[in-house]
Amino acid sequence: MSAFPANGNPVSAANPEISAVAPGRSFGLYDAQAFRLTTGTCRDCASLRQALWYFERETIAVPLAGSPVAAFTPGVRAADDVRAWAATRKAAAPLDYPPLVWVAAPQVAAGARLTSDATALAFGGRVNVPFRLTPKIALNRAWFDGSSAAFFAQRTIKVRGTLTPEGIVARTLWPEDFRLDPAPSRHELAGSEPPVEALRALVRALPLGGAQSPFAAYALWQRERPAAGPAFPPGRAVIGIMVNGAQGDDDEAHGGHFALVTGRTQADGAIGDWLVNNFYSLDVESEKGILAAPLPLDNYLADLNSGQGWYRPSYMVVAALEDDRAAVLLQSALNRVYNQFYRHQLVYQHATMNCSSISVDVLRVLGWDVPVRGPTNRLLAAVGFPYFLATQRSLAKARTAFDYLHEDQTRLMPAAAFEETGASLLTLIGAAGTAGADAKAHGQLARMLASDVEAIAFLRFPQLPSSREFGSAPAVTTWEYRTLVPADPAEAQIVAVPPRPFPAGLRDPDLLPAPRRPSDIAAAVWAALVAGVLAWLLWRWW
Repeated sequence: MSAFPANGNPVSAANPEISAVAPGRSFGLYDAQAFRLTTGTCRDCASLRQALWYFERETIAVPLAGSPVAAFTPGVRAADDVRAWAATRKAAAPLDYPPLVWVAAPQVAAGARLTSDATALAFGGRVNVPFRLTPKIALNRAWFDGSSAAFFAQRTIKVRGTLTPEGIVARTLWPEDFRLDPAPSRHELAGSEPPVEALRALVRALPLGGAQSPFAAYALWQRERPAAGPAFPPGRAVIGIMVNGAQGDDDEAHGGHFALVTGRTQADGAIGDWLVNNFYSLDVESEKGILAAPLPLDNYLADLNSGQGWYRPSYMVVAALEDDRAAVLLQSALNRVYNQFYRHQLVYQHATMNCSSISVDVLRVLGWDVPVRGPTNRLLAAVGFPYFLATQRSLAKARTAFDYLHEDQTRLMPAAAFEETGASLLTLIGAAGTAGADAKAHGQLARMLASDVEAIAFLRFPQLPSSREFGSAPAVTTWEYRTLVPADPAEAQIVAVPPRPFPAGLRDPDLLPAPRRPSDIAAAVWAALVAGVLAWLLWRWW
């Protein structure tokens, strides 16, 4: 992609070369020119009305008319919907389009350098464009500062923003040296170490989980070929498994965040246009402005308010594929899930249906049997329910504590999901000293991966410097999480966020009631036991 002012018209929003949907740009596996820019107020979009409602004040890209936009089946759970869809889907079926892509800003400026005083963007030493930041969200407790300016002034950057006659208002600042080169340096995993522990060691190899370390990309494995070329040649479809670390200033965010990524390798190693499938609660107003959506990786990590990279380090295992089919299947399925998510057939719940749960459930439904790590302690959850109720003085909090102990850790903890999914991938293709898996024993997606993965890389993203405290590697277990939270609740750093009620007018009549949580049964059993004991005592007294 050419530099921002290549046609001599650097500050005109009409300049076609700087549009977020300009020729040569992409959204993961999709050609950006197959989309148009709009906002959630669009009235002629194929996107669901529920999806558009969340993005009324946001710039989004929607598929052009005639595109095969992902659908959904009314009156069924999201997992059942994907399962039935995948069972009848032909192997060579085309890529379905998402209901929308959250691009956040209409223009993109590549190959820029931020001046040392952070007042302008310099392009090729020829043109300086006035520069300012998008406004900080009021609840966001940290912001771009002198350390941020110094960091970005040292490298070329890609900026997503809005052009005005006065210059560019930046929404996203992306370091262009965060890339996956076609032939990255090799890092051999220890053959004597189980893949789960090898991945955990990579994540925790540096102080603070690499939060203050340089970006790094390593090739972990490459399939042996008669004529071996670069591990990650341009044009290869990729599937990424991403986990974000623990925040340093939020005691509700030590567990990190999990997401699945699809995209395509580039000749220059650029990865900012890969598509991250971010699932996040729709029913609260995030203090960072985070919205659940498919969005470019540079937005996901480096949006000045919502970017995960401003809060903590991040890590990704990337599989490059000889054939597009696995990435096409996965992304098409996730698009279908987004439809059910926006209309509240699938409801986010921190203990039982969070970013990890939703993502891992999709992988398993598609036939990738990500190992089940098991619950933290279901016996403790069961016998401890009265204690939780007495100490928390809240039935809702007691139920949440029960669910955290009862839920499979792979669905609960982002780091556990990352380790088990990454290790399963390494096992499927026989890396890291594993013997490889019998592809016939696995489902459709697992068979595709076992056959098609050409190379696997590990990427470590540092935290972007700002006034925020540095984070670290994510907690792997609920026990580790508890050690990071102050014993005195009054000392915990928590940002209270306002609710965002889902309008009754947007609820479709086919929506099924929310599935029962395990804690519902526990509460009912304990209520019955207490009622029985009270009845017996009353009988004895009478």
